[in-house]
Amino acid sequence: MNFDLQKEASDKSSLRGLVFHKIREDILEGKYEVGEPLTEVAISQTLGVSRTPVREALKQLELEGLVTSIPNKGTVVSGISKQDIIDIYEIRSLIEGLAARWAALKITDEQLKQLEEIIELTEFYTEKNNMEHLHELDSSFHEVIYEASNSKPLKHILSDFHHYAQKVRMQSIATPGRAQKSTEEHKAILEAIKNKNPEEAERLTNLHVKNVKENMMKYLKKG
Repeated sequence: MNFDLQKEASDKSSLRGLVFHKIREDILEGKYEVGEPLTEVAISQTLGVSRTPVREALKQLELEGLVTSIPNKGTVVSGISKQDIIDIYEIRSLIEGLAARWAALKITDEQLKQLEEIIELTEFYTEKNNMEHLHELDSSFHEVIYEASNSKPLKHILSDFHHYAQKVRMQSIATPGRAQKSTEEHKAILEAIKNKNPEEAERLTNLHVKNVKENMMKYLKKG
C-alpha cells in the first residue's frame, strides 16, 4: 500500500514527525522482522516522501534503540526484546500508579466523561470478543489518565512505554478471561478517580499493572 504523508503534513516538522511515527509503529507492531534492513529509498517510495525525512526518522529511531546502523550494511531493525518488555513493565509498576494518583486530584469533567465512555465501549466489545477494538480502548483508557495527571514528563514516559509494548499487550489481552478482568480493573480505577481518592487510585492501578505483567509473562514464556 502506498501512503502519501505529504498530503497530511503542513510543514517539514510535521512531515518528519509523521514519517518517524509511521516507521516506529510498523516496527512495534512487528511489520518488520528483527535484523531486517531498512532502506531510505524503499521507505520513501512506500510513504510517498523524499529520502530526507526518512533519513532523519531513522536517526531518531536509532536514538530510541529501535534500529541499529551497521557499517557496510546500513540500518537494520533492532525492535523490542523480551527483556525490554520485562523492563518496561517493571518501570511501569513503579510509576503508573502515580499518574492515577495525580489524575484523581486533577481530572476534568470532560476527561471523566471520556473514561466512562471508554468503559462502556469496552464492555460492549468484550461481549463481541473484538480484540482489535479492545486493544485500542485499553490504550485510550490509559492515555486519558496520563493526560489527566497534567504532567508532561510522566505522560511522555508512560505513553512511550505503552506504545513500545503494544504488540505483546494485544496478544496478552486476547488470552482467555483477561479482557473481562482488565475491564473490571479499569472500572475500579475509574471509580477511585471519580471519588477523588488518590491513594486508592494509585493502589488499584499498581495492582492492575502487576496483573498485566503476570499475564504478559505467561505469554512471553510461550514465545
